Amino acid sequence: MSKRSDKILVIGLGSPIMSDDAIGLEVVDEIEAMELDDVDTRQEPVGGLDIIPLLWGYRNAIIVDAIQTGEYGPGTILFYNPEDFDDTIGDASAHDINLATGMKIGREVEPEMMPDTVKFVAIEAKDILTVHEGMSEELVAAKPKAVEAVLHVIEEFRDQLRQN
Repeated sequence: MSKRSDKILVIGLGSPIMSDDAIGLEVVDEIEAMELDDVDTRQEPVGGLDIIPLLWGYRNAIIVDAIQTGEYGPGTILFYNPEDFDDTIGDASAHDINLATGMKIGREVEPEMMPDTVKFVAIEAKDILTVHEGMSEELVAAKPKAVEAVLHVIEEFRDQLRQN
């Protein structure tokens, strides 16, 4: 069995040119600037199967991304676990696999390499379809709270590591 790192992985997903879809990247940029010794960060414009190798080798991971549920106002911070997306897992071509399906495949193919725990910090977006560098004012205002939410999850992971 391979040794996985106790460092906490924080991945920001999104596109810097698709308006509010940049929130994951911007939040992780703030976390990265803090230079936390026990945290590795990545900013990635990926999803689906491409998420698998990014998660390999870590015990704990946080994925930060924009979401559009339509149930909350823009800028609302939401916390999810992978199983919260189980109803979105389905059969699709390799080009159409969503993040939840990609993670499920990763756990089936390389379970010893995938994290034990993945948490999602999602920020309700107003617009992820407009090509525009710069986020809506609601998401700009929510960014500090999203950073705090990620730091909160990092602290939860640290507590778990101290207890083990």
